[in-house]
Amino acid sequence: MGATDTVRLTTSQALVRFLAAQYSERDGERQRLIPGVWGIFGHGNVAGLGQALLQAATTGEADLPYYPARNEQAMVHASAAFAKMRDRLQTFACTASTGPGSTNMVTGAALATTNRLPVLLLPSDMFATRGPDPVLQQLEDTRGGDVTVNDALRPVSKYWDRVARPEQLVPAALAALRVLTDPAETGAVTLCLPQDVQAEAYDWPVDLFRERTWHIDRPQPDPASVRRAAEAIRDARRPLIVAGGGAVYSRATGELRAFAEETGIPVADTHAGKGAVPWDHPCAVGGVGSTGTSAANALAREADVVIGIGTRYSDFTTASHTVFADPDVEFVNLNVARLDAAKHSAHQIVADARSGLQALRRELSGWRVEDDYRERARALAGEWARTTDACYAADDGALPAQTAVLGVLNDVLDDTDVIINAAGSLPGDMQMLWRARDPKSYNVEYAYSCMGYEVAAGLGTKMAAPEREVVVLVGDGSYLMLSQEITTMVAEGVKVVIVVLQNHGFASIGALSEDLGSQRFGTRYRYRDPATGLLDGAVLPVDLAANAASLGAEAIRADGLKELREAVEAAKAADTVTVVHIETDPTGPNPPSSGWWDVPVSEVSELDSTRRAYRTYAEHKRDQRHYL
Repeated sequence: MGATDTVRLTTSQALVRFLAAQYSERDGERQRLIPGVWGIFGHGNVAGLGQALLQAATTGEADLPYYPARNEQAMVHASAAFAKMRDRLQTFACTASTGPGSTNMVTGAALATTNRLPVLLLPSDMFATRGPDPVLQQLEDTRGGDVTVNDALRPVSKYWDRVARPEQLVPAALAALRVLTDPAETGAVTLCLPQDVQAEAYDWPVDLFRERTWHIDRPQPDPASVRRAAEAIRDARRPLIVAGGGAVYSRATGELRAFAEETGIPVADTHAGKGAVPWDHPCAVGGVGSTGTSAANALAREADVVIGIGTRYSDFTTASHTVFADPDVEFVNLNVARLDAAKHSAHQIVADARSGLQALRRELSGWRVEDDYRERARALAGEWARTTDACYAADDGALPAQTAVLGVLNDVLDDTDVIINAAGSLPGDMQMLWRARDPKSYNVEYAYSCMGYEVAAGLGTKMAAPEREVVVLVGDGSYLMLSQEITTMVAEGVKVVIVVLQNHGFASIGALSEDLGSQRFGTRYRYRDPATGLLDGAVLPVDLAANAASLGAEAIRADGLKELREAVEAAKAADTVTVVHIETDPTGPNPPSSGWWDVPVSEVSELDSTRRAYRTYAEHKRDQRHYL
């Protein structure tokens, strides 16, 4: 066909053909960029994208499988987890109907963008012609007729556009794919599709539907930047590496380990970077920050140079700007995104993590930290390993401690099995205690820390890595928020193990509330006591195992740690979705804390508990600083 040849299709049919022909490539590895579409149909998309996906499936004109979800937020979480497992080289598109179906995706979009994970959102929009005005579920905004609820997706998207005419799809789709495949800019990408435009026909250039490969390069560091960074490191006596998700997504873990071994610099990690260096590697010292290990935090407080590799420096990583305590501390940040490389007035290396580490290794060839510092790091790591052993062995209460549950799981799971979590008290315990050897075995979403991510992420992760065992670890609070994708797993034949910890409330916020003087108010799942008017009556009769079984999963009730071990082993051996339910102690014991998190306490109060908490808060606040 010639360059001017056209084919008449609806906007939706054109978009389906276009997405089916997109590929990504890095280091010679080429794969489909958008291998499928998640969706829930309604009047906004059933006759547009729904018809186009049906036509593609029945005629074979485009290979773009459709997967029905049960919740719009969940399908975005599943797509983000899929992209994370595939190192951001692949992701899904998500279509939702007009109005609430589309706004349900806002939280998922925020999670994807905060975590720097690509997801393509295709929310349906109001009529571009404004013929039936107002249409069902339309927001009538007195500020302007072009405002719709989909504008809520603007601040949580890295790219946002509304396709108000069919021909606008060409530049919009190309711009969307550019952002999805840019490791420095990626996140949620939104193309709003008015429902009438979805069904409108247009003569499209055939060349739009040719196979197109988006080459994801490895930006090379500026040599002068590398020299400046290396000079700062050479002058350091107590340097510390902080490994973040960028080290994993760029597949720089081998280079990171080699760099640490050659220089002797200890390696701490964030949630996204855990496993980049195995927990028992001679240079590994564990998680750093608010929920960091005593080893990593002791070294962080003494560090004169902090080397951030692919980290965004969340407040948990810096312990709200308190853990890096040396008054003259300097930062060397290697990151593909300048936003993150520039943080804390750092010496910036704006580059791919693997390329940047290779350059640093060459520049620092022959340089090494002093033996006594290296030995101190090893001694601190060994001391924490003994603390972890004790936490894993905790078994004194009537109900199992959460730390002991982690000990059983860490023992039962293989090195390549994937553990998933996102919110509650589990991320804190896991950053301190989980022993990861594989960079893909630990998926704790702690950039947005979204309750409800866990089950949906298990679905997306297993679809991305069917050869791995995927274990979702979720508390009762998160389970009750968003667990219905269990039914999707059953329908699609996606086998995931889900371990539900039932402690009848919000254990994490309960403990935080107690620390802040708020006495665990509103954090327990209880009947309201008519005498006090408070929610401190009997425990609610919630049966999560029965709920999971009603959604189509196999359910196993474990009473104690021995039965938990047997149940998880049985679940791993099963060929269907299996939920393991166990009751745990909501009050701990918890791992010993060595970091702080800035959550403001009421400055004045009639409650003694709050006044005491404020005094403690004020003491910690004095240690907070900007890194200038």
